[in-house]
Amino acid sequence: MALETVSTNKAFGGTQGVYRHASTATGTDMTFSVYVPPGAEAGARLPVIWYLSGLTCTHANVTEKGEFRRACAELGLIFVAPDTSPRGEAVPDDPAGAYDFGLGAGFYVDATEAPYAANYRMYSYVTEELPALIAAHFPADMGAQAITGHSMGGHGALTIALRNPDRYRSVSAFAPIVSPLRCPWGEKALGGYLGPDRATWRAHDATALIEDGARVPAILIDQGGADSFLEGQLKPGLLAQACEAAGIPLTLRMQDGYDHSYYFISTFLADHLRWHAERLGRR
Repeated sequence: MALETVSTNKAFGGTQGVYRHASTATGTDMTFSVYVPPGAEAGARLPVIWYLSGLTCTHANVTEKGEFRRACAELGLIFVAPDTSPRGEAVPDDPAGAYDFGLGAGFYVDATEAPYAANYRMYSYVTEELPALIAAHFPADMGAQAITGHSMGGHGALTIALRNPDRYRSVSAFAPIVSPLRCPWGEKALGGYLGPDRATWRAHDATALIEDGARVPAILIDQGGADSFLEGQLKPGLLAQACEAAGIPLTLRMQDGYDHSYYFISTFLADHLRWHAERLGRR
């Protein structure tokens, strides 16, 4: 459980830190960021919001561009941003060097196919190893957790929450991949990491999980109307249909003119944090 501090900076009265550790789940060093708001100095245990990033990203994208710290400081939320895949020269990548598989594209699954199974265990990392590390080193109330994410990370947030409904009090997403079984990004990733049996993919598809009986109390999604990936990869209507059939309250906000970038995410991230804070008992 040893933890190396890469950097710390004071922000809005709290501390923005970047940390590194040797992961047993991935067999590599992993880097992540944590913002601890003011108030933890008095011995308080604070709720945790997990943010899962999208394709090509690391912890740094949301840490540097997300504009979340003011809201987290006001609401008393610890904000944790993991990496999106294992890293290192020995870690297998996409054979063609494509951006949508391999490094930066772990899809938050535990791979079963060679050569990826040895390192690409991002589901176990995000749901087991990193939470234990957070609990050991930060003033976190692990009984009050929420999760959100963007694009591939939105897929991760939705599927992880649906598979662990007793752990997360709330779940939201920004432009999520709602059905990897039915989009090119997902078919490539799940086929490469999990093999050709599409039945095994359903455990990592939010729409399929809901169709198969998984439930959460509510879901909040923001989707940019000018997102170039909207029709071909994201398809939020599929999730809307599944939620309606299952009776899951879904707030799907189509944001006119917004794209897939952090200009979009940073505009609405504070809204999501306030929504989560209500469900975490912080408002």
